Amino acid sequence: MFEPAMKNSRATHVDFGFLRGLIASNPKAMPCNIDMVFERKGHFLFGEWKRPNETMKLGQEILLTNLAKQEMNTVLIIEGDTDDNEARIKDICVINKYGMFKRVGGSVEDLKQFLNNWYQKANGES
Repeated sequence: MFEPAMKNSRATHVDFGFLRGLIASNPKAMPCNIDMVFERKGHFLFGEWKRPNETMKLGQEILLTNLAKQEMNTVLIIEGDTDDNEARIKDICVINKYGMFKRVGGSVEDLKQFLNNWYQKANGES
C-alpha cells in the first residue's frame, strides 16, 4: 500500500516550475499546493500551514480566499510546523467568505477540537 510521504518531516514538495508560462493568456498562472484537506458529506476543510514569519504568495491567498467563499468550504491558515515529528502551533485562523481572517486557536489541542467540531457539523451531528 502507498505510504504518504508527508509522514516524513523532511519530505520535499512538488516543484511546479515546469508549468511556468503554460497559460499563454496568463503566463504568471501557477498551481498552488494545499497542505491539508478533509471532506465529509460534500463539506470540505482546507488547511494551509505556514511557518512563523513565512509569507503567503498572493496567488495562494487569492485561491484560499475564493475557496472560503464557497458555502460548504472551511479554510484554515495554521501558523506552526510539524518538524521532528512533533506538531507545534502558534495561531489558527479561519478565512471567512469576505476574505477576513478570524483567530480560532493557538495550539495543537485547539486544532484538534476545531477539526472535531467541523466534522460533527459536516456529519449533521450539531
